[in-house]
Amino acid sequence: MTTLLVIAKAPLPGRVKTRLSPPFTPHEAARLAEAALVDSLRAVAAAPARRRVLVLDGAPGPWLPSGYDVVPQCSGGLDERLAAAFAGCSGPALLIGMDTPQVTPELLTVDFADCDAWFGPADDGGFWALGLADPEPELLRGVPMSTSATGAVQRARLVAAGLRVRDLPRLRDVDTAADAVAVAGAAPHGRFAAELARLEAEAESESEAEAVVGR
Repeated sequence: MTTLLVIAKAPLPGRVKTRLSPPFTPHEAARLAEAALVDSLRAVAAAPARRRVLVLDGAPGPWLPSGYDVVPQCSGGLDERLAAAFAGCSGPALLIGMDTPQVTPELLTVDFADCDAWFGPADDGGFWALGLADPEPELLRGVPMSTSATGAVQRARLVAAGLRVRDLPRLRDVDTAADAVAVAGAAPHGRFAAELARLEAEAESESEAEAVVGR
């Protein structure tokens, strides 16, 4: 059985999803971040796993379901934090972030019988998932993160190490408001889509109220 890891930040205003502001306020961006995290954690909870781990920057909140071990993120760049997350695992492990609330339990049900690694490319050039049959931290250290070439470099690193790599479907990360709309459309029944709809309704109500006051 695979260990499933979710690496995330606690959804606090001003610390998460800052690229959503504007048009969203930092508080609204944090609401969307929490919804994305909840959807991601629910998908992991519904997938078969030997262990489920939240690798967290910050403190857990009421959004955390039962069944998770919580470990703190280490210091350093994202490559170091990802490497440390894998270093804490024994046996096959699959890691995702909190930016793809459209993820499903089916996507997370991976089999390492005929491969050494799973790789989930993201539309922005990064990756949304990485699975390793033998979690080796050095496979991640030194990979430039948050660039349009991150995914290509990381996948090439796996291949250069002689690993047999299988690819998961390409997904879109939630970074911008346009991403949020697209991802909500791809998963219309999730918490993320519902939260985005609430924010849009609140904005419309405020706009109507301002129009009435201005008359």
